[in-house]
Amino acid sequence: MTNLQAIVMAVLQGVTELFPVSSLGHAVILPRLLHWAIDQKSPDFLPYLVVMHLGTAIALLLYFWRDWWAFIQSLVGAASETTRTDRRILLLVILATIPAVVVGAVLRKLLGDAFATPLLAAAFLVVNGFILFGGEKLGSSAAGTLDQLNWKGALAIGVAQCLALIPGISRSGSTIVAGVIAGLQHKDSARFSFLMAPPIMLGATVHEAPELLHQNATLGGAALLSGAVAGVVAFISIAVLMRYFRSHEFEALNPFAWYCWIAGVLSFGWIFLTSP
Repeated sequence: MTNLQAIVMAVLQGVTELFPVSSLGHAVILPRLLHWAIDQKSPDFLPYLVVMHLGTAIALLLYFWRDWWAFIQSLVGAASETTRTDRRILLLVILATIPAVVVGAVLRKLLGDAFATPLLAAAFLVVNGFILFGGEKLGSSAAGTLDQLNWKGALAIGVAQCLALIPGISRSGSTIVAGVIAGLQHKDSARFSFLMAPPIMLGATVHEAPELLHQNATLGGAALLSGAVAGVVAFISIAVLMRYFRSHEFEALNPFAWYCWIAGVLSFGWIFLTSP
């Protein structure tokens, strides 16, 4: 992978990880569409994608630093109504993170094979469009705030996050949809989704990075470069997306659903027709 390719992958990651259109799906599809000489079946490809998420995780921590600082204070500060609410939200974030950790660990080999299949990623990008569109219909009357979320809703959002282990299904999309169905308004559902992301991203990076850097230092360097660029782009993307959800409550996910349908169908058709 060249530095230019690493930067292109990073910009793509920084935008599509936060927007509900599946960063992993795009990362699997793009090299195939552009005929890059990248071996997606290599055992190093999935770790590369994981390490590339490091910059996005840092961007999320920086953007939501007030929330994370409030979480820390809720654990060590004096008891009050505010600290109890912050501590409760932190526990819900932890609970929502558990399902994807378990499923990802158990199905790592199977998921690794899926990341080598651009045609599958394109098909699931179309499926992601239906998830967004259907979720918008089911949660059209949602108006709850984050402090109203209960443990059942948090667990449901965590289970939904497991779908994003499939290339083409968006992590932010599936969790935002689950949050809206659980009764949260879009901006609060997006906030909870983005609070869930750093723990699992950082955990996956800690697991995959040492082996990648040890076995393939060149690709490891490309992953770190990608992560740095992705972090800058992701920070901008978060700001844009949160502003969008604050001003668009009705059918806010529908434009992303249409994008997924169009991009997924066109990518599937092109890959299918040009496959040897």
